[in-house]
Amino acid sequence: MNALKRSLWCLCFLVGVMSTNVSVSDRDTEKLVIGKQGLLEPGVALFLPKDVTDYPATLALTKKPEIKLAFPEAWDIMPVFERRDGKTRVRVAVPPDTDFYGTGEVTGPLRRNGRSIKLWNTDNFGYADDDGRRLYQSHPWVLGVRKNGTAFGVLFDTTWRAELTTGDAIEFVSDGPPFPVIVIDDTGPQAVMKKLAHLIGTMPMPPRWALGYQQSRWSYFPDSEALRIADEFRKRRIPADVLWMDIDYMDGFRVFTFSPKHFPDPKRFNADLRARGFHNVWMIDPGVKSDPGYTVYDSGTAQDVWVKDAKGGNYQGEVWPGMTVFPDFTRPRTRQWWSGLYRDFMAQGIDGVWNDMNEPAVFNVPDHTMPVDNQHRGGGELAPGPHLQYHNVYGLLMVQATREGIMAANPDRRPFVLTRSNFLGGQRYAATWTGDNTSSWEHLKLSIPMSINLGLSGQPFSGPDVGGFGGEAEADLWAHWIAVGAFYPFSRGHAIKDGPRKEPWAFGPKVEKTARIAIERRYRLLPYLYTLFHEASLTGVPVMQPVFFADPRDLALRGEEQAFLLGSDLLIVPRWARKPKLPSGTWRKFSLVDGDASDPYQAELKLRGGAILPLGRIVQHTGEESLDPLTLLVNLDDKGVAEGQLYEDAGEGYGYQKGDYRLTTYRAEVRDGAAHVTIARGEGARARPKRDVVVQVLTDAGMFSAKGEETSGIVVPLSGAAKK
Repeated sequence: MNALKRSLWCLCFLVGVMSTNVSVSDRDTEKLVIGKQGLLEPGVALFLPKDVTDYPATLALTKKPEIKLAFPEAWDIMPVFERRDGKTRVRVAVPPDTDFYGTGEVTGPLRRNGRSIKLWNTDNFGYADDDGRRLYQSHPWVLGVRKNGTAFGVLFDTTWRAELTTGDAIEFVSDGPPFPVIVIDDTGPQAVMKKLAHLIGTMPMPPRWALGYQQSRWSYFPDSEALRIADEFRKRRIPADVLWMDIDYMDGFRVFTFSPKHFPDPKRFNADLRARGFHNVWMIDPGVKSDPGYTVYDSGTAQDVWVKDAKGGNYQGEVWPGMTVFPDFTRPRTRQWWSGLYRDFMAQGIDGVWNDMNEPAVFNVPDHTMPVDNQHRGGGELAPGPHLQYHNVYGLLMVQATREGIMAANPDRRPFVLTRSNFLGGQRYAATWTGDNTSSWEHLKLSIPMSINLGLSGQPFSGPDVGGFGGEAEADLWAHWIAVGAFYPFSRGHAIKDGPRKEPWAFGPKVEKTARIAIERRYRLLPYLYTLFHEASLTGVPVMQPVFFADPRDLALRGEEQAFLLGSDLLIVPRWARKPKLPSGTWRKFSLVDGDASDPYQAELKLRGGAILPLGRIVQHTGEESLDPLTLLVNLDDKGVAEGQLYEDAGEGYGYQKGDYRLTTYRAEVRDGAAHVTIARGEGARARPKRDVVVQVLTDAGMFSAKGEETSGIVVPLSGAAKK
């Protein structure tokens, strides 16, 4: 539509909205005319309300966007701006029968229609406050999928406290001043996610060990107890890569310190873990104990880095160490100071960092956080402002500084950071988990749509606490949870302090066997998972995907939230799923590990017709060689063809950015009664090792297999005796 028609459309829309039940408040409404609009690229439109002449500072986007193309004649997703009661309101009319997704980390169904959430990062144990409508992160983003499978997305670029409602229209109400709105419109949800990633960035490639199974508890201490847990994993032959250290490792909960009683020699302890094939991750909170004589407090005070209260003094709030002060991460100087604290910390042999309590959480006060009139002083592009403006990005700015500090301390290693609090775009700095869930069937089932919607909000590296953090897990629940939890992008078991143990062997031999099988399945799939993470790091397409991604035009799949996809090729159906809606086509189930078909808890795995799935051997940790032999699992489509990819690099460091990687595309074709599997193309400078490849072809008659050298091609006869 041309400019005149658009103006008339907006005016008619506002008249329709305002024409009934006019109140004094309605009469005080200020309609905000769109001052500037245009395309950032084809299919991506920017709308600036009046008086916002230039794009303001942004933390969601990687850079300030610039309009490059004129607004098109045909565009049907239009925001309407207004100011009312001191708030900025945006309403976006959408086509009928649109299904909504994304909206970040919240409880509720996968399909976000008819939901209202609050964007106000909250320490929310058990998701109890506001029925989980506000949790630890804020993502002012909605993905819409039309009835015909085409899709659009709406990004509200403001950090202020807000409320987002998805009904007959998308409504966004912010406590702050007018802000930009970006609308993406494309052929399908995957295309929209790629365009979102172009705006907000992608997840950097993590170290390969971070994709292994991980074990945590609040807390493993002293150091001898943590080593005992590591030894139990190895003795029981349950694969694992990471052991986590919660706050009890600290000296009186002072961040960047170690208890002289419980962890007297952290460097030696970490070396002992590494000798057992374990990496380590240690917690750092933002609250710094207000304690003269404590080095971190003294240096921060000397550099004047703390958040100020409304009167200009250093704000203090109670957290684990008692009264604490909080770094003002809006200041570049503060972020630089915080980054510098990691130099000596990482020198203790630390592999990864866990930033928790960074909403920021404060005890014994309303709303579990600092007052909204606390003052942040800003710097660089960030203007000074109240906590009401910067609360939702406190965690993002913290993990940005953390990541930069780790990279400076270990320039040749990929950092791993996990955060509880974050904001749209925060996947550039940290992975995440879904906070303090509980050991309940409700939270097991919620974990799937929560993780999927995080992926549909730009964060592919996420997962819940497997088994539930709080409460007591019954053996049956924990077994079902680990059986599906092995397939989350981030797979970590965790448990609350002073509660029942929740290690894989804590529930008896039967559940231990289930856990071993489930985790072994994950390790066999690690070559495929690592390939998916590589794709996500380039394109922003989620690792864990909704089933409707298999066919966005199939309306029956739109609400499916029990089953899910890993990438486009692998379908995961939990054993507890009841009448799941699954995509049509040739999806064949298969076994990965001896005993997984007969175990009563294991999820059913199905491979898409036309796909080749790369698999490794069962190993106890990612430091062991798993790709000799390499297994290629083939499910031919109805034309007798299949393709799949395998990405390989060093698993650590940045050589892959300079060409030291190998991306192989394998192709299978049926000719003369046999499947011929060859390398269709290769990319990257990494040398190809000489290794055997086992090809397994799934058919209705069973599985046929053959073995040969990778570079020579492998022929699998599809006749004779087949393995069932």
